[in-house]
Amino acid sequence: MNPNKKRSVLIFILLLAIAAITVWWSQSLAETTDGIRVWQWNSWLILLAGLPFILIQKEAGLPELYDPSIPNRQRIWYPLLIGFLFAIPDVIIVGFLMHPEPYTTMPPFLQPFPYSLSLYSSGALEIEIFYRLIPITLLLWLVSEKLLKGKYRDIIFWSVAILTAVREPLEQWPSGNIWFMIYATGSGFAMNLWQAYQYRKAGFLGALMIRYGHYLIWHILLGVYIEFVVLK
Repeated sequence: MNPNKKRSVLIFILLLAIAAITVWWSQSLAETTDGIRVWQWNSWLILLAGLPFILIQKEAGLPELYDPSIPNRQRIWYPLLIGFLFAIPDVIIVGFLMHPEPYTTMPPFLQPFPYSLSLYSSGALEIEIFYRLIPITLLLWLVSEKLLKGKYRDIIFWSVAILTAVREPLEQWPSGNIWFMIYATGSGFAMNLWQAYQYRKAGFLGALMIRYGHYLIWHILLGVYIEFVVLK
């Protein structure tokens, strides 16, 4: 195993360790705190399905999870900023314009801080494993590289990128006014498609950091504001 692949595996194991902490922490908090979103160990075990795909990134024509030729601004900082840009309108529209009255309890999409840091980091990892890492890697490696010997790579990539980008908006189909349905569906599709592009450009961490950036604003900092400012 080459050094870059070893580092990639170690980083992925670290992400899995954070998810394991989330399982333990959630079950411990649930004993004393109401409304805690609990993770089970079987959910954590499912995350292990992503490990074999970390090992074949290069064979699929994708950047390794850790590729020293890709600068951190492209792999971490720019993707985080992109995530912020998708999250800020969500906070304004959903968090405030559509909920003008003061919050009296934590809404269901938020969790108490600092547990929220662990929970939503792990949740982001889970989504990116099954929305990006497995389907995109599998199809590029199996269809493009093995069956077609590198032919039609762009067509295959963009086809699976669009399909995976549609998945989350369809699974979380919004209700309400037509303008909000259009906004929520379009925003969700655009972010997921950008994540697929970032995955191809900067590797799995690039896609993951976009979701981290979104969750940091939407789930974590909004939760901190409501928990420690509004509800005090």
